[in-house]
Amino acid sequence: MNPPDSRKALIGLLALAALNGPARAQTAPPQAIAVTGEASVSVPPDLASVDGGVTTEARTAREASEANNAAMGKVLLALKGAGLEDKDLQTSRLSLQPQYGNQNRPGPNIVVGYRAANRVSIRLRDVSKVASVIDTLVAAGANEIGGIDFSVAEASKLLDEARDKAFADARRKAEIYARAAGVALGAPLSIAEESAPGPASYRKIMVGMAAPAPVAQGEETLRVSVNVSFAIKPPTP
Repeated sequence: MNPPDSRKALIGLLALAALNGPARAQTAPPQAIAVTGEASVSVPPDLASVDGGVTTEARTAREASEANNAAMGKVLLALKGAGLEDKDLQTSRLSLQPQYGNQNRPGPNIVVGYRAANRVSIRLRDVSKVASVIDTLVAAGANEIGGIDFSVAEASKLLDEARDKAFADARRKAEIYARAAGVALGAPLSIAEESAPGPASYRKIMVGMAAPAPVAQGEETLRVSVNVSFAIKPPTP
């Protein structure tokens, strides 16, 4: 590049810098106060799900499968006889696996039998029936009861209530910081809700109980956390 060309390039860079200077100043982030608001709503659950089924072992895969199908058929009939509808019964697990006889010793594994499993998830629209459903499962021959999951049907409405409270909590915190800093709080610049898993309760239940199984439903707590950035008003002249 010859000297005249070098001077032209330098002049062009200076001109570009002069143009970008004001633009960068205009895009500087506004002064703000960023806080996190939190709130929760606790209510008794009105839905429940019980998971249970049958595990069967036999010498051949066919024998294990047929015995498991027969046993699970009795369990499903008992559940329907207890007033449960087909729409509230859903298969959650179905498996057939070989069983090995020398897993802890060197040498090839030898298949000594098969294990068949069939489990069903039962949805209950009346949480007071959880204990009786568990008793029905056990009495019908179920030898696996996995757990209980309580939930709330109208969770979205309750979460909306918690969202209002969470935003109010965020504004309260921001106003405290603004007073402490001697500034005035402006409008919110950004609002972002933190996602959180829904409430769930998983409790192991043992089979073979003669008396009705005691079940405590407790309360479900729905929580909301929101990150809010509030602008700081410029000082009044």
